[in-house]
Amino acid sequence: MSVWDDLVGQEPVVAQLSSAAENDGGLAHAWLFTGPPGAGRVTAARAFAAALQCEEAPRGCGHCPSCHQVLQGTHADIEVVRPAGLSYGAAEARRLVLRASSSPSGGRWQIVLFEDADRATESAANVLLKAIEEPPARTLWLLCTPSPDDLLVTIKSRCRVVTLRTPPVAAVADVLVLRDGIDRDMAETAARAAQGHIGQARRLATNPEARERRAAVMSVPRRLTSVGPAVAAAEAIVKAAEAEAKVRTEELDDVETSAMRKALGESEKGRMPRGTAGALKDLADRQKSRATRAKRDALDRTLLDLASYYRDVLTLQLGTGSELLNVDLAPELRTSAADGRPEDTLRRLDAIMACRERLELNVNPLLAVEALTLALRTG
Repeated sequence: MSVWDDLVGQEPVVAQLSSAAENDGGLAHAWLFTGPPGAGRVTAARAFAAALQCEEAPRGCGHCPSCHQVLQGTHADIEVVRPAGLSYGAAEARRLVLRASSSPSGGRWQIVLFEDADRATESAANVLLKAIEEPPARTLWLLCTPSPDDLLVTIKSRCRVVTLRTPPVAAVADVLVLRDGIDRDMAETAARAAQGHIGQARRLATNPEARERRAAVMSVPRRLTSVGPAVAAAEAIVKAAEAEAKVRTEELDDVETSAMRKALGESEKGRMPRGTAGALKDLADRQKSRATRAKRDALDRTLLDLASYYRDVLTLQLGTGSELLNVDLAPELRTSAADGRPEDTLRRLDAIMACRERLELNVNPLLAVEALTLALRTG
């Protein structure tokens, strides 16, 4: 098994990266991995990092110590940056640049793998720009964003761009069947519902609660019978996102807080030494920011699910012949398509995209989703 095996449906990208890893004499010092959610931006960057550090031929063998360490996240010369909060600031960027300037301790390269690089603030991006413009000889930057336009033009122009596509539904289903032992019908249904997002497809196929949450979201269009139900639906969507985010972050918060208190010298009676309150408050602030980000991410996934409903309706209205994403809702979708007009469906899709933008601009989630559900009701 090579490091490239997890790049589902990305054959052109595998060819591009494996060729670069084999011929690193003129290797670009900065790479930008872009693509839609679930395409595998981070997976591709991690595989590339492993291939660059690989000790065997062909590079990216997947079984040598270096490959194993990179894939497990323990390689000493791979610095992985995962912004947990809403943004990544200049102070953090300066510390990262300092670490990136060191020489490799054992590997062939010092590599910075920056997930969600689009969360860097403008000041942080300018700090990174200076480092990317003139990196040390053995330092490589691997940046991941949904779109090249999410970064400063000056950073983008200094990067080799790697563009990933949404994996085909059949390829995602094959992975679920062969690697996870999931029933073929369930795998295909989950892959379609997840719109090619491998991680989401796996959650839907293996987690009954995830399927229930999605089913509740997909019932929203038929519940928008008047203003009252529309407002109630908005509240239910936001509360469900909060609950999902809480599940994802609460356990990690507890582990981090416990480790921090122990490191700061907590007594057996739970008392903390003087002077440690600031460190604990900083941790709490970071955890709060991460929880907010997790809530927004959960809401965004919900909005994408809603968009898939109206995408299917529009597909039927226009008679494009494209396969439905929500096959299990086919009778309802056909009824909705027959009862409405394509221009109304397009307005609903626009409303969903506008809600996503408002959430990114820090609009109150409940107000943003209430405005959306009211817009969906009227078309």
